[in-house]
Formats: sequence, structure tokens, C-alpha cells
Amino acid sequence: MEKQKKIEIYDTTLRDGAQGENVFFTLHDQIKIAEKLDEFGFDYIEGGWPGSNPKAEEFFKKMAMRKLKHSKLVAFGSTRRKNLTADKDPFLKALLDAETDIIIIFGKSWDLHVKEVLKISLEENLNLISDSVSFLKSKGKTVFFDAEHFFDGYKENQEYAIKTLLVAQEAGAERIVLCDTNGGSLPFEVEEIVKKVCGLLRVPIGIHAHNDSGTAVANSIAAVRAGAVHVQGTINGFGERCGNADLTSIIPILQIKMGFKCLEEEKLNHLTGLSRYVYEVANIVPPNNQPFVGYSAFAHKGGIHIDAVGKNPRTYEHICPERIGNQRRILISELSGKSTVLQKLGKYGIEKQPELVKKILDTVGQLEKDGYQFEAAEASFELMVRKMLGLYKAPFVVEGFRVIVEEKGSKIVAEATVKIKVGRRTEYTVAEGNGPVNALDNALRKALTPFYQCISDLKLTDYKVRILRPEKATAAITRVLIESMDQNETWGTIGLSENIIEASWSALVDSFTYKIIKETEKI
Repeated sequence: MEKQKKIEIYDTTLRDGAQGENVFFTLHDQIKIAEKLDEFGFDYIEGGWPGSNPKAEEFFKKMAMRKLKHSKLVAFGSTRRKNLTADKDPFLKALLDAETDIIIIFGKSWDLHVKEVLKISLEENLNLISDSVSFLKSKGKTVFFDAEHFFDGYKENQEYAIKTLLVAQEAGAERIVLCDTNGGSLPFEVEEIVKKVCGLLRVPIGIHAHNDSGTAVANSIAAVRAGAVHVQGTINGFGERCGNADLTSIIPILQIKMGFKCLEEEKLNHLTGLSRYVYEVANIVPPNNQPFVGYSAFAHKGGIHIDAVGKNPRTYEHICPERIGNQRRILISELSGKSTVLQKLGKYGIEKQPELVKKILDTVGQLEKDGYQFEAAEASFELMVRKMLGLYKAPFVVEGFRVIVEEKGSKIVAEATVKIKVGRRTEYTVAEGNGPVNALDNALRKALTPFYQCISDLKLTDYKVRILRPEKATAAITRVLIESMDQNETWGTIGLSENIIEASWSALVDSFTYKIIKETEKI
């Protein structure tokens, strides 16, 4: 059997990814992510730019005391300053002080930047590159070179852009990485240019793509087709402006669709979990429509689609979702048919009970006429069906709740009181929140925690309110959708009422109920 060709995966989530708007990692977060990436077997982890800020320096000090099992930690920096020799440059010294075996430095390969940003001659820029690589090599370091703005530079001054690469190679760089820093290149351009570069250089070529044209993943794949063996990117495409190339798409494309080796197969099977882990650490709600790892990536709504997938998943799924740790979801909506319900409820063995299937379909249809929307509230649908099948046992009973909103000084404070019963025990709790729903969430959580520790990782990630029949003004029906998640799953619940608090409470109770039942009964 022919051995798979290895593609090096270089992660820069901790440095380039952290430059994205609304992305922030504490030092503890950075260490946790680095250890998770190492656990997955990424080849290289770029830790940051030592010397640029105290947190980056502290990160490398902490990591020096930890032993990575697979990955190699990389320190990132730039070529020497124009008015300093390499041995006197404080940033090059900081790179050495990081004590990593591998250092990656970026240098200008676009003459526009050399002339208008650095304001030096083209020849002097070549000296910056050569001196910096040579100096770091003389200190026993493995050096990679990021050719910043390479594709823009190549298009405007091909001869000079290539010179920057050759100078880095001759100085001892062991990887030359072509950067589409502005993210403006297109796949056919990248493939053509990378192919030419691979024919001119003897060292391995890499690609570092940004997503400003929405083509970062495509550009990375095009580069590999042309001969690149080293791919840089971030988990979930985090990064400045429109982000970097998303490794959670690149890895399965290369490994599953193109036959390259990126990760061990058993690690690939947990890629979705890695994606959601990084979102969780960054405190960012995952977008449902993210390719491969998104919550909706293998969700089916149309009856014809669902019927076909039930007969053969290949009809509407480009890969098996389990290959990357995701799962198929069958959505219940007004487009649902008999096959939808059968697939959704196959675990209950009701295939030979047509009258029960019809009853469920009729119920769903009537509820959606009233304003319910189970497409985004699968957990509420699950609970409803369990009740109809006689399989529902309430983990707790609500005996009452109350919410007070009042002004305290210059602040508006909400206070909720919740009374529940679990078995023979009654729990009565009070909690505050920044709004009535938050207060109810806090009070219910406080009441249930002594009985069900599993809710400790339950988080409410989204809250949507929709006014139905607005012509009734303040008497209109309100629909509330709540999205919740834990470490393994995301689910939605729904509430409907003329009273927004009641609708919110109904969706909230469903969310906690679903979490408890799925943990205790493994639904």
C-alpha cells in the first residue's frame, strides 16, 4: 500500500488568530490550547512574538517547563531593524531567549513595503533577511522564513520577490513560507505561482493564506497541489480582518478528499471537538454553518433530502460526519414528512406504528401553526415526543417562580425566586441577574445543582425573541428560542406565550430538563 504523503500542519491560532477582532486569550488559555494542539499531533505550534508584549514572554517561560509530546513550539518575530546589526537587535535576542528550537521570522518580499514602509533600498532589505537568518542559524536554531506579502510582490516585481526567497534559502532557512498577507490572491494564481517557486528552490515550501477574498482555504489547497508541503492556518479561521485559513477545513480536505497525511486518523475523528474547544476557550459562539465542524454542517431539513439520506447518506453528505467527529442532524419543521420523523425517532422503534407517526406529524403541524418552530428547537421536540410515547419522567417539578425588576441606585436589578421539587425534596432559591431571564437562569441553576452536578458545564449561548402577530401590539404572542451547549453538544429549546417571561421560562426549563435527561438516561 502506497504511503500517504505528509503535509506539515503549522498552527498560528495563538499569535495570528489572537489578532482577530473579539478574540482574546489569557495566558492560561494559551497554554491550554497549546497542550490541546499537541495532544492532536499538530506539527508546529506558533506561540507568539516574544519581545512584543510581556504575556508572550511569559508564555514561552511557562512552556519551557512543559514537555510537548509531538508538536514543536515556534517563536515568531521579524528580521533585524534597519539601523541595527543582528547581534544588537533586541527582538532577535528575545527570540533566542524564548528557548524554542525553531524560530520563524518574516521579511518583506514586496518592493512596495520595502520602499514605502521600511524606507530602505531593495538591496538593504535583502541584507536584513540574510543577516537575520544567518545570525539565528549561528545560534543553533532551526529557522523558517515567512515571505510577507509574497504573492502581491511577485505580481508586481517577480524578480525581486524571488530574490528574497533565494537569499533566505542561502542563509539557511529550512522552510520558505509564501504569505498571501492581504488575502487578495485567487486559487488559480496561487497554484501557478507556487508551482514556479517550487521549481526554483530546493527547500520545502509552505503557504500562509488570509481570507479577505474568502479563498484562504482554497488557496492553501491550491498551494499543496502545486507542491507546498507545509500549511499554516488557525483553528476556526481566527485572525485579523477576515481571518486566516481555517485548519478545520483544510485538514479534512487534504486528508479525506486528497489522500494526504495531516493527523493520525483517531485524532481526525475528534476535529469537531477541537474546533468547539477553541471557541469555548475564546468565549465565542460557534457559527452553525462552518464547513465540516459546524452544528449545521450535516443538518437536513427538506423532506426529500431526509428521505434520500435515510436510504444512502452519500446522496446529500460529501463525507461521513463521524470522520471528523460531527454528526447528522434531522431537522423537524413544516417541510418535514413521514421519513423525517421516522429517522429522527428511529431509536424508539416506532417504524411499524403508522398511527403514532401520524399523531406526531399532526401535533408538529398544529404547533407550528400556533407559532412553534422545532427546526431550531430539537431538544424541545425530543421532550415532546418522549411525553407522547410515555417515556418521559420529569427530573424535577416546578412549583412556582417569581421575578422582580427594580431600580437600585443607578442600576436596574432583576431578582428571581424559584421553587422546585426533586423527588420528595423541595428547593427554594433566590438569585439576581442583569435581566429577568438571567436571574431565572441563575436561580434555577442554583436550585438544581445540589441534585444534578451535570449542569455545571451547561451554558446558554444564544437567546432570540420573535414577536408573532405584531398587529396585536403588546398582546402579541412571543416566541423565545434559547440555544444551550455543554462540552459535547449544542441544542435548542422553545417557549411560546403572550408573556415574554413565561415563554422564556418554558424554553429555559426545557433546556435544563434536556441536559439532565441526556446525561442521566443517555438519550
